[in-house]
Order: sequence, then structure tokens, then C-alpha cells
Amino acid sequence: MGLDPELSKLPPHLLDTEDPVFEFNRQIIDATRDYCVAYKPNLAFFEALGPAGWVSFERTVSHIGKSHFVIADAKRGDIGNTSRMYADAFFNQYGCDAVTVAPYMGEDSLSPFLETPEKWAVVLALTSNKGSNDFQRLQLSAGEPLWETVLRETARWGSPENMMFVVGATHPDAFARVREIVPDNFLLVPGVGAQGGDLAATCRYGLNSETGLLINSSRGIIYADNSIHFAEKAAEEARKLQSEMAPFL
Repeated sequence: MGLDPELSKLPPHLLDTEDPVFEFNRQIIDATRDYCVAYKPNLAFFEALGPAGWVSFERTVSHIGKSHFVIADAKRGDIGNTSRMYADAFFNQYGCDAVTVAPYMGEDSLSPFLETPEKWAVVLALTSNKGSNDFQRLQLSAGEPLWETVLRETARWGSPENMMFVVGATHPDAFARVREIVPDNFLLVPGVGAQGGDLAATCRYGLNSETGLLINSSRGIIYADNSIHFAEKAAEEARKLQSEMAPFL
């Protein structure tokens, strides 16, 4: 369950509460706990609110608690000492289980996220946005697209016990190849729902013996309704998506 709380899209009756973003997240979380295994708060929507947004983020993570996996969708990645601070912030200060990271500065930018036991780096491999075609799919002289090289090389830096990969459901043709390169790693899969990703193809080619997929949906669920019944409608949409997944499991 992706949490992308945008003030302009929140139900109007929440705007008079002390912390509208947290109140929105709280009700979404409480309504959908039974239908998901993880929550993915998107840091951009919290950071845009300044200090108050960080308070909302901390309260959100605390409210999720330990019953569900928490992925900080922060897309960090910098030189080693800076990445070490990012890892410390999200893993030790906020208690998140995983952080999305960008691999393009190389191994030293990712290794700090792999050093904390039972924590995960979620590496951007083939993303769901249209712009993924600009660089990620470029053919290298070796005859493969850039994203395949990134996937193969970064997989060597970690293991299936501490590294996942982002592969968008908007690229269903790529999942078979992804599984040839990283058969055992979990994949975080955005793009199902509002972006129109193909759930059936994703499951057909992406599932492995351990399930191996975290299918993410954000806007299609959290913004399904804008009335006082928004949380109930979110639960309905989450239940619907879960039922669509059930046959593949």
C-alpha cells in the first residue's frame, strides 16, 4: 500500500484536524491492514510540507508498527558517508524496514544500506514511469539494455536477504528476463492501478517459489473516494486488488 498524501487531494473534512496528513494515513492504514503486507510512504509528499511533514512521517511509521513491512520510498543514493547517514536516519531513527535507493553512483553509494542486519535496500532497476525509456532501456555496446547491467551488477553487492529491486508493472515483457538474472530476490512492483500495469503478466512471469513480489498500489486505492467514507472505499479497493491477486497465489 503506497502512501502518497497530497494536501490538495485529501478529503476536505480532514483539513481542520491537527495533522491532516497523519489523520489521512491513519485511517487508510486502519482500514487496509487486513489486505496488505507492507506500507510504502513516499517521502516526497512528506518533505514538501517542511518540518511538519517529517513529524507526520514519523507518526505514520509509528502507527504502522511492527505488524507490517515499512518501505521508505526515498530514492536515496550518494557518496558513501552521505548514504551512511541516510541509512541511519531511515533504519535507526525512524525504524523503517527498507529504503528505495538509486544505484547510479555505484557500489559505495549502496553498501551503507546493506550493512544493517534485517534491513533492506530496494534498488531502482526498471521503473514504471514513461521516462524509464530515456536511459534505462538504452542498448549498451555489449548488446543488452542498461537496466540489465544495473540489475546484474548490483545483485552481486547484496543478497536476496537484503536487496530487492524495483521493476514496474508497466514493463510486463521484462519480467521473464528479470527472473533469469535475479531468480530469488523480491521485486517491488509499482504501476498496478492508476498507471495501468498488467497484474496478470507481472504475476505470471515475476512470481518465484517464495512469491517474490510486492505489488504496490497507491493512488488507485487511497484516492478512490474524497468523502467522509474515504477509508471504507480504500478498504474496498484494497480488497478488490487482493482478490485479483489471490488466484495467482
